[in-house]
Amino acid sequence: MQATAYTYDSDTRTGQVLLDDGTPVPFDAPAFDKGGLRLLRPGQRVRIEVEGEKDDRRITLVTLQTF
Repeated sequence: MQATAYTYDSDTRTGQVLLDDGTPVPFDAPAFDKGGLRLLRPGQRVRIEVEGEKDDRRITLVTLQTF
């Protein structure tokens, strides 16, 4: 699934992405760390992996979108 980086806190390695429909979804440090990224800037396109649905959605991976 693709999304756009919305917020990122480098101290906690947490933030939010925006899904293509504009829905913000938070991610935690383990999801960020799993992707091997060092930094994330708002506006970057990212690839995410998600478990659950709707309000129980949880991001398990955040990494850069590659083509």
